[in-house]
Amino acid sequence: MAMSSHYLRCAGRELHYTEWGDPQAPAVIAWHGLARTGRDMDELAEHLSARYRVICPDTLGRGLSQWSPDPGREYTLAFYAQLAQGLLDGLGLDRVHWVGTSMGGAIGTVCAGGRVVPALKGRLKSLVLNDNAPRLADAAIARIRAYAGEPPAFDSVLELEAFFRQVYKPYGWLSDAQWRRLTETSTRRLPDGRVTPHYDPAMVQQFTLHPNDYLIWDDYDAIDIPVLCLRGAESDLVLPETTAEMLRRGPGLRGLTTVVEVPGCGHAPALNVPDQLKLVSDFIARAQAA
Repeated sequence: MAMSSHYLRCAGRELHYTEWGDPQAPAVIAWHGLARTGRDMDELAEHLSARYRVICPDTLGRGLSQWSPDPGREYTLAFYAQLAQGLLDGLGLDRVHWVGTSMGGAIGTVCAGGRVVPALKGRLKSLVLNDNAPRLADAAIARIRAYAGEPPAFDSVLELEAFFRQVYKPYGWLSDAQWRRLTETSTRRLPDGRVTPHYDPAMVQQFTLHPNDYLIWDDYDAIDIPVLCLRGAESDLVLPETTAEMLRRGPGLRGLTTVVEVPGCGHAPALNVPDQLKLVSDFIARAQAA
């Protein structure tokens, strides 16, 4: 199914999203990671589009979405959940499956728990956490904060692509064409002509002003839908002891959480190869049939 590009005003801000599949089919929200864009979800969206309507938003401050005029307040999981509510309401989506990579998984957890935006409770039918958990390793957060807050700039797109290939090596295997698309869909040119990653550096204020924003056990504990956690086997962000705790509490205690380790990846699996795509699509199909 062909991809189409759209814009929608959500919680007073303009969000960009791409859409795949039949508009009448069951819906899947595929939400990207911290410093990325919705185009990271192209392979997954194309794979799912034969059976589902797939919506891939750019988060506020990323890709083609508006940058926040109030970064200290709006680059937070609570405001991202408000954006998600606006997206679902604006598209007329009553219930959706949710696939979230890293930050996108945290947004899904907050939405599914319904503590921050009570109107979202019951609107998620299933939740895939792609290398995300209710607690993230402190050392990895420090690493992300360091590179995300001061994005590098390069004279050429090829230099930026080389940087992306290095920093996102933990994604696992990507084809040359996929690396090129990742680069071209997350590049912006600065006034001096150099190129840099396509996001607002102020989004790092989520970590500096709200250091516990990703400590979301209470939200996770409130979840009552099926959860699939895909942990990159070499991830430094989601630790094995954290996924073990996920199985002991909240939806895990109720038998709703499944944890699968994805070999050959760190943070985070790119969801672009057959084995990973099948894990996600099989999980959603089971949840849809339930």
